[in-house]
Amino acid sequence: MKYVSLANNELRTSFKQAVIQGLAPDKSLYYPTYIPQWKASFIEEIPNLSNLEIALEGMRPFVDQDLSLSDLELILSDVLSFDFPLQKVGDYYSLELFHGPTLAFKDVGAGFMARCLGRFIQDEQEQKATVLVATSGDTGGAVANGFLGVEGIDVVILYPSGKVSPIQEKQLTTLGQNITALEVQGTFDDCQSMVKKAFVDGDITSKVKLTSANSINVARWIPQMLYYIFAYKTLKNNGIQDAPVFAVPSGNFGNICAGMLAYKMGLPVSHFIACNNVNDTVVDFMNTGVYRAKDTVATISNAMDVGNPSNFVRILELFNKQKKELELDFTACSYSDAQTKVAMQEIYEQFNYVADPHGAVAYLGLKAYTTQNPTTAGVFLETAHPSKFIDVVESTLDIEVALPENVRHLMNREKQSILTSNYEDLKSFLLQ
Repeated sequence: MKYVSLANNELRTSFKQAVIQGLAPDKSLYYPTYIPQWKASFIEEIPNLSNLEIALEGMRPFVDQDLSLSDLELILSDVLSFDFPLQKVGDYYSLELFHGPTLAFKDVGAGFMARCLGRFIQDEQEQKATVLVATSGDTGGAVANGFLGVEGIDVVILYPSGKVSPIQEKQLTTLGQNITALEVQGTFDDCQSMVKKAFVDGDITSKVKLTSANSINVARWIPQMLYYIFAYKTLKNNGIQDAPVFAVPSGNFGNICAGMLAYKMGLPVSHFIACNNVNDTVVDFMNTGVYRAKDTVATISNAMDVGNPSNFVRILELFNKQKKELELDFTACSYSDAQTKVAMQEIYEQFNYVADPHGAVAYLGLKAYTTQNPTTAGVFLETAHPSKFIDVVESTLDIEVALPENVRHLMNREKQSILTSNYEDLKSFLLQ
C-alpha cells in the first residue's frame, strides 16, 4: 500500500514515511492509493472472530510493506487491551469508546500511532522527532499518554486556554517527561493554524523533524475503523440483522471518516450521521454544496468545537468528490447546548444512562434520523467518559459522577503549561 497527497497524486510514499511526515510535502493529507476490499467470507465470519483477529485483517493491507504480521499483532494486542461494549439505551445502542487509559475514543488511534512512530524512528536511526499536535480536548490526553516515555520522541501539545475540561487539561499538562503543553490564548482553530504554519516554516523544519498526531496522520485515522467492525460483531451476536446506522459526534471528522472507510471496504452499514454542535460547517455544505470554513464557537461539547474540519476532504474522496453520491450514505446535523442538555436529561431520566455532551449530540442525531428511517440497529457513539465533562454532567443531571481511578490520581497533580500568545511564541519554543 502506498499513500498519495490528496492535492497531488504524483506525491506518493510508504506507510512508514506517511506516519513520520504526518502531512504530505505539499501540506495536504495523505490518502491510500486504493481502498482494499474484504472478502464476503470475512464479513460473514466477523461474529466468530476475536477483536484482535478482526483488527489484523482490517489493518494489514494498510501497513503490510512496513510492519510484519508479528509486529502488527504485537502493536494491536497492546492497543486493543480494553473493551468496546454496546449498551442498550431505549431503542438504541450506545457504543462506549471510553474504556481505554484516557477515557476517550482516541486511545486506539493515538496508541497505534505512538507505537508505529517509535518503531519507525528507531528504524530510521533518527536522533529525535517532535510530535506537534493541536487539541480541542481529548486528542491531547490520548496523544500524551500514548507517547509518554517513548524514546526519541518529544511531544508538544497546543490547546486553547479555558476551552477544555479540567480533566482533559490535567491529562495533558501533568505528565512531564517528554510531554510539553502550550496553553494558547485562542480557539482550537488558532492552535491548528499554528501547527500547520509550523509544518511549512523552513526555519523550523530545517532544524526539527516534525510530525503530527492529529487524525490527519494516517496512523491516527485508519485504526478508528475498528470500532465500527466491533460494533457490527456485537450486534450480530445479539441477533440484530439490520445493517447499523451510526451516529457519530463529529469535530475534525476523523472518526466518522474511518467508519466510512470500513463501509467502503465492505462493512454492512445503512447510514452515517455526522452529529455536530453549533460548529456546523459540514451541515451548511450538505445544505448548500458550498464549503466555507467558520470561526469556532465554544460549546459544552468542546471536542467538536472545530470550524474547519480537516478530515472532511477524505470523506469527499471516498465518495469521488460527488456530493450526490455522499448524500445517499451520509447526513449531517447540528444541535445547540440547550438541546444537548435536554437530551442528556432525557437519556438519564428515561433510560438511567449517563451520557456525556458529545454522546448526547449523537443521540439527538440518531433520534431525528430514525424517526423517518426506523431501524433495530441504531448506534450512537459515546466518545468520552462523562467524568471528563463532570461540571456539565453534574449540573445538568443533578447527580455526582465518580472519577475513574485512571484519572482520579491526576487531579492533585500540578498543572504545567507554557502560555502562548502567537505563532512566534511557538516558533521560538520549537527552535530552542
